[in-house]
Amino acid sequence: MAADDAAHEDDTGREDDSSPEDGSGHADGSGHADDAGHPARRAPGCGSVEELDGAVTHCRACPRLVEWRERVALTRRAAFRGEEYWGRPVPGFGPPDAALAVVGLAPAAHGGNRTGRMFTGDPSGDFLIAALYEAGLASQPTSVHAGDGLRLHGVRLSAPVHCAPPDNKPTPLERDTCRPWLARELELLRPTLRTVVVLGGFGWQALLPVLATAGWRLPRPRPRFGHGVRFTAYHPEDGRELAVLGCYHPSQRNTSTRRVTAPMLVEVLSHAARLAGLDEGRA
Repeated sequence: MAADDAAHEDDTGREDDSSPEDGSGHADGSGHADDAGHPARRAPGCGSVEELDGAVTHCRACPRLVEWRERVALTRRAAFRGEEYWGRPVPGFGPPDAALAVVGLAPAAHGGNRTGRMFTGDPSGDFLIAALYEAGLASQPTSVHAGDGLRLHGVRLSAPVHCAPPDNKPTPLERDTCRPWLARELELLRPTLRTVVVLGGFGWQALLPVLATAGWRLPRPRPRFGHGVRFTAYHPEDGRELAVLGCYHPSQRNTSTRRVTAPMLVEVLSHAARLAGLDEGRA
């Protein structure tokens, strides 16, 4: 699923304020928020995670992403020439009552954009799912295709951007245009959600404004991204707390340079599982 399988992600967590918070601009041709199918209009009306997943797959708000994902699906990589690519936005994956959410970056052109499932069919997915399995959070250590029988235990995988981006890099405007999907997903998960693991600085930059807009009280100053960074958000409406953990993204570059290793990722996920109560009753 990682859009940065072939490019190094900025893991510094630096803020980028070059696009509007509401995603209403047009600098890269993204659709206007007044359009009926725009995420800002469509996402808030989704009454369930299942409905949201279906709505996401029909999104065409960002012309650059639409053109790229569909072109890749037509041309295909030689290794997958005989496969039919998904070529659409990739919805979140995992149960609608998850206690733990893992937020990545965006689908990979020949991973999620091919298979139609988050973190499936690419090296980042292989690395993450193996770690989830080791932590007792997945039914199997591999994620090959959407019908392979993989089940996640109390975990939901999502991303700030649901389409594969050119050059493995969504623009800030595309991130902000896609933001309502993530915001609504986390809102629908809120009754059960206790912990979020954020993979990489891009996801960190996307998540914090979503939490703030949803009414979560964040520490001041806002925490900067880093591997192992943890903070607790508090919601004054019901007193609920949400633990947020940072983790380096398991991109090919990060794993090949050992910036993040399998034990490092398993450690973060296991810690997150404990905070979410997912280790209760487990041997």
